[in-house]
Amino acid sequence: MSVIDFYFSIGSTYTYLSVTRILDVEKLHQVSFKWKPFSVRAIMKEMNNIPFPKEKTNKVDYMWRDIERRSEGYGFFANTPVPYPLKEFDLANKLAILGLKEGWGINYVRLTYKRWFQEGKEPATEPNISEICKELNIEKEKVIANANSIEIENQYLKNTESARKNKVFGSPSFIVNDEIFWGDDRMEDAITWSKKNG
Repeated sequence: MSVIDFYFSIGSTYTYLSVTRILDVEKLHQVSFKWKPFSVRAIMKEMNNIPFPKEKTNKVDYMWRDIERRSEGYGFFANTPVPYPLKEFDLANKLAILGLKEGWGINYVRLTYKRWFQEGKEPATEPNISEICKELNIEKEKVIANANSIEIENQYLKNTESARKNKVFGSPSFIVNDEIFWGDDRMEDAITWSKKNG
């Protein structure tokens, strides 16, 4: 079975599309995605890149409408605009790293995005974080403390450095044998490439 590295940041708007459909895509195409949360914000700052600045209203409006259209095409929905950018970007992603280590990470990421894009509840903030922890049956204070540990911070930095070395510049990105495929609309291209060149 082909294994594809899936680099993402909770905080990336278009990543909503990928995390919502990725499990179905795995089953359909008989591939496996290795989830790698990283700080796209850190990499974008290094590139002096602001993806959707507030003053560029046409571009921002397009983004929200595009996500709505694409969601509908996939069979789900997005209620945009949503809170953006995130106040607790790093915590949201470190929780994902912890969760992936402990076995609840994929559910956390998918639920976080669902609540963000369908209910307008900002990730890693109250009351959303308490509600998510309750739904996942995990202890909020414990997981937040563990997410802020040196071990998880180091893994976050390691994932970000790995993304940097792989020339990742945006989220979501898919890596197959050193080939990068950027954007939700390139997920299937990554799968096709992995099957031909895996």
